[in-house]
Amino acid sequence: MKILGIGNAIVDVICKVDDSYLSQNKLQKGTMKLIFEEDEFKKLLSNLKVNKTVSGGSVANSIVGLSQLGNNVGFIGKISDDSFGSKYEEGLKKENVNFFYSKKKENFPTGTCLILVTPDSERTMCTYLGISGKINENDLNIEAIKSSEIIFLEGYLWDEGDAKKAFDKAIAQSNKVAMSLSDKFCVDRHKINFLDLVKNKLDIIFANQSEINSLIDSENFEEVISFAKKINKHLVITRGDKGAISIYNNEIFEVDAISDLKIIDLTGAGDLFAAGYLHGFVNNLSIKECLIKGTEMSSKIIQQFGARF
Repeated sequence: MKILGIGNAIVDVICKVDDSYLSQNKLQKGTMKLIFEEDEFKKLLSNLKVNKTVSGGSVANSIVGLSQLGNNVGFIGKISDDSFGSKYEEGLKKENVNFFYSKKKENFPTGTCLILVTPDSERTMCTYLGISGKINENDLNIEAIKSSEIIFLEGYLWDEGDAKKAFDKAIAQSNKVAMSLSDKFCVDRHKINFLDLVKNKLDIIFANQSEINSLIDSENFEEVISFAKKINKHLVITRGDKGAISIYNNEIFEVDAISDLKIIDLTGAGDLFAAGYLHGFVNNLSIKECLIKGTEMSSKIIQQFGARF
């Protein structure tokens, strides 16, 4: 298998809202807020019109994108034996993703993410992890990990205790590890742990500019470049309208953003960028070609609703 993703199995519920909805509910635009009570999540959703419901989760979105590009891929994520869980599993199988998890009735429901899309196409997420955040080391399929060229992890997994043990066990059994830093607030919460991972345990790191700036406590992009060269890892950074950059083997590769796009929804832009980049990497394309493929995939996804083609 080319790539095995391990992440939160989340069903995305996408709704259009105006900016006043965000302010009324004290939500910061463009970020992901964790919701710890199911009732709070239901209250947020209660007066909204649902535009689309689709299986999601950051790494799962990337894995589906990789499958659509013709790669043999798999995913491990924890779901419950409920209606959303069944829908989630069916969604992955329909996309030819090997799903290495056997669902059962749990004390918590399948995870759900409310994606609020404002008129400027920015997305603000409210995530109720449910059972997805309870993934533990016993949920891992070690054979699937060992037989994969790369495992791909998401920083969001660090938001729950048992998941960290699963995270460490997966890294210990893997051939090569890629990870997305996921979200600036996620980096802020786990900065010391993430720095250790980036410096010592990961092979490929995906981040956007705000995430990497937060990680190294600097707004100066030259310091980001210096940091990447110093740790001598494969660091890939998306920079919005400034394009994307990869620092690998002390070389810097850059591509411009694609202009004149009709942007509808930024959900999944980073997920599909990672899919395109990893597709290039596992199929022996040049680093510049990896960046181009990632940019192409992210540009397509933001011109539609949701994070799946």
